[in-house]
Amino acid sequence: MRYLLPFLYIAPFARAHIVAWVKGMYCVNGTTGTENQNTYDPVVPLYNLTKSDWWMHHSNKCDQFPPAPGDFLDIPSGGNFTVELAGNRAFTTLSYGGRLVTAWGDGKNHPDTYSITNLGDEPGPSGSGCLPSPNLHAQNETMAAGTAFAISYQSELARVTLENLVVFTVLYHTPFKRLATYSVPAGMPSCPPEGCICTWLWVPDHCGEPNIYMHPYRCKVSGRTGTRKLATAKPPVWCEDDQTKCVKGAKQMVAWNQLDGNNVILTGKQRDGLSKSPGYNMKMGFSNGAQTDIFEPVVTTTPSSTVTTTATSKIVKTGVACVSMTPVTLAKRHNNRLLGH
Repeated sequence: MRYLLPFLYIAPFARAHIVAWVKGMYCVNGTTGTENQNTYDPVVPLYNLTKSDWWMHHSNKCDQFPPAPGDFLDIPSGGNFTVELAGNRAFTTLSYGGRLVTAWGDGKNHPDTYSITNLGDEPGPSGSGCLPSPNLHAQNETMAAGTAFAISYQSELARVTLENLVVFTVLYHTPFKRLATYSVPAGMPSCPPEGCICTWLWVPDHCGEPNIYMHPYRCKVSGRTGTRKLATAKPPVWCEDDQTKCVKGAKQMVAWNQLDGNNVILTGKQRDGLSKSPGYNMKMGFSNGAQTDIFEPVVTTTPSSTVTTTATSKIVKTGVACVSMTPVTLAKRHNNRLLGH
């Protein structure tokens, strides 16, 4: 019964949504300054806020509670990493020894084919036409809008900008089940000794309030790292109707439906007839998996012409070709100049 109390306490958490829970995240203990294995502070969505509030999840002071020293989200270059997508820390392995964990982010058991047409023991959706729990903003797995991680090679939140925060991995059809595995581009450069700043990102596709998610993490890149820097991130653009319009290379997160700081403003309808809703999918030019085009381009240079002298010959660069002349030939030319020939 001692583990029943937390479960009963968090029963009203339906207002909560989803975030990626993992070592290295900010406000993993909540925002009270004390250990809270039952917190859902990180899952609060961001909507109609000033940039000073939505940026790095400052709206409820999550950004003011960094992870413990030495805690990092590990990003293996060229590999994969797994996080837990849940609506409350209690439903992850970070709390209660994992005793409330199921395959889903609400601690319940749902069918693998969980959808609004196959709710199992779940009550019907309350007028939204979407899955009631977890609050996935989706009707089924195929409708899940997609989530992403971005990285900035800065060690302080205050130094992170939209331009140096680059989306490096996208996972289609998430959030859905609790475990989610993301792919990392090969050759990612190492972070500073203090680590990098990463963010988890999500924009639901309708099914409720049109909010966004941005949660910070202290992260580091491990494994076979590279030396190529990441390019400056550009704002993504809507390209569902024409893939040639998609932004190539390093892209920024989607900042949308906020009071200020937006980098995406949309009008009109998307292909399914609903109002345009940007997301981490090909509607905004984000491919599934590791974003391998995020690096600065390789600059190649042509070696400059040189004159090479050896003990037996001298290579003279002419406008047409290189002519090799022995020391005897060179001496004859010199004497002819002296004689006026």
